[in-house]
Amino acid sequence: MMRRRPMQRLGDLIPDMARRLGLEEELRRSRALATFDALVAERVPAAHGACRAIQIDGYALLVDADAAIVAQELRLRTPELLAALATAPGGVGLREIRIRIVGGRDPRRDPNPGRYGGQNGGRDGG
Repeated sequence: MMRRRPMQRLGDLIPDMARRLGLEEELRRSRALATFDALVAERVPAAHGACRAIQIDGYALLVDADAAIVAQELRLRTPELLAALATAPGGVGLREIRIRIVGGRDPRRDPNPGRYGGQNGGRDGG
């Protein structure tokens, strides 16, 4: 008679399986994007739902904001969000948040997507 292995949580198996399939980096990025969303909901609730973490570029998190006021609030909270990301399991050592105002349009379909700003985000590249 065959012995059954002890049951394991699926969430505990995913990192090992991702490593075996060569998807570890993608899993880390996905976790970082989800972590940012959760942190915005907790720390900047007025911006939650009006911004999206789009991708990670090196040590920078690229974020789209639907309006200038949302972008400004995120810029003001950048040090706090980076500190929270640094201690969160999915934070992946981010050093910068770049914010782009998309005005509610879908950036994947926009022929002129604009650009992400520098250290504190913004359209001015600074």
